[in-house]
Amino acid sequence: MAELVSFTVPTESDKTLLVWELSSGPTAEALHHSLFAVFSQFGLLYSVRVFPNAAVARPGFYAIIKFYSARDAHRAQKACDQKQLFQNSPVKVRLGTKHKAVQHQALALNSSQCQELANYYFGFNGWSKRIIKLQDLSDLEERANEDTVPPLQKQSLKFFCALEVVLPSYECWSPGAGMAEEPLDNLEEESGKIAVEYRPCEEITDASTEDELQDLIQPRCWPRLRS
Repeated sequence: MAELVSFTVPTESDKTLLVWELSSGPTAEALHHSLFAVFSQFGLLYSVRVFPNAAVARPGFYAIIKFYSARDAHRAQKACDQKQLFQNSPVKVRLGTKHKAVQHQALALNSSQCQELANYYFGFNGWSKRIIKLQDLSDLEERANEDTVPPLQKQSLKFFCALEVVLPSYECWSPGAGMAEEPLDNLEEESGKIAVEYRPCEEITDASTEDELQDLIQPRCWPRLRS
């Protein structure tokens, strides 16, 4: 059975591994490197986080590892549980605990993570993207609100972007659209660029006003690209 891998931050319990009984000898940084080397053999990792044990427990560390794929996480758990891996004593590896009452909002990956995920599954030359339309909406909003907004009120920078993702080997493509907004006072030189979230849609239109874009755009979160 095929697995659907979403281009969102993995929060599901079946994509999360808990690793404990890590020895206290190595540093947290060394353990992070060793854990990444072992578990990345089973699939692409979103994150590896190492924490010291609580004060009431014996000295040592535990880790939380997140995969993009639930299938990869299951394979890693079965292969690594009760194994020594990179230390003299065995470690314990368990899948995350399900909490039915907790529902996490899907958060978009940043641009570099999206490219890493696409390269992993489609290959470096297995996909491409092109920008169909990039429009600055800041002026549209200012003109619409010029009668109600005080002249000295701080404005924001807002962009609309429509793009197309192409998979040549599968002869398929998907258009998408997104919008990003950031207050001008937050746009410091070192903050990097604003990223626009990609959302698949049925049709790209040549909308000229912000009202015409509302049926096309459903923004969720806007991560930044670090330069």
